[in-house]
Amino acid sequence: MNTEEQITEQHSTEEQKVRALIGQVVSTNMDKSVAVVVERLVRHPVYGKYIRRSNKLLAHDETNSCKEGDKVAIVECRPISKRKSWKVIEIIQKSADS
Repeated sequence: MNTEEQITEQHSTEEQKVRALIGQVVSTNMDKSVAVVVERLVRHPVYGKYIRRSNKLLAHDETNSCKEGDKVAIVECRPISKRKSWKVIEIIQKSADS
């Protein structure tokens, strides 16, 4: 069982399954917010080669504890602002330069 599945199990209730993703922090310039890049592999429909796709999501970091380069787990939540509807729940791996 990978880390994403473990996080989903911990934060899910019986009636609602929570979306959990793992990504890397790329920006901490905002107060109580971080930008997280989540990468996934998608198979090309014609050629079959796997392509790397990424999404940049804003996540709520209540304690401002994340630094750039950290690997974090985020879960979906109610909208906090126009673009921010994810929360950082744990820092999986600290960046090497901190």
